[in-house]
Amino acid sequence: MIFAVIDTNVLVAAALTHNSDSPTQKIVRGLFYDEYTIMYDEDILAEYKEVLSRPKFNITESEINNLITFIRHHGIHSSRVPFLEPMPDEKDRVFYEIALTKEDSYLVTGNLKHFPKTPQVVTPAEMLAILEQQ
Repeated sequence: MIFAVIDTNVLVAAALTHNSDSPTQKIVRGLFYDEYTIMYDEDILAEYKEVLSRPKFNITESEINNLITFIRHHGIHSSRVPFLEPMPDEKDRVFYEIALTKEDSYLVTGNLKHFPKTPQVVTPAEMLAILEQQ
C-alpha cells in the first residue's frame, strides 16, 4: 500500500485545470479509486477547507465537504512526527510532519522548494510514476 499526504496546492491545481489528463487531476482521481491511501490530520483538513473555500476558486461548499468526508472515511488520521529543522515555508510543516509518520509515504506537492529535499517529497507527475510501478 502506498501512503500519501497531498499538499493543498495539488487539490487547487486539480480543481482549476480543464485538462483531465493533468498530473494533479490524476492524483485526485487516484484518491477516489484507492490507488493510494491519503494521510491527514485536523490541521490539514482545516487548510483544505479554508483554501478551497476561497471565492476565486469557485468550488462549492458541498464539493469541499464531500472531499473532506471522503478523506475522513478512507484516509488515515495521523499524528505529526516532529521535524526539528527549519522549513523553507513554516506553514507547510504539518504536511511534511504527517508524511514522516509512515516510512513508505510520500508528500505530493507542486511546491518542492517549500520542503526539505528528500526522495519522500515528490511532484504529482513523480507520484504518478511511483503508482504505475506498483
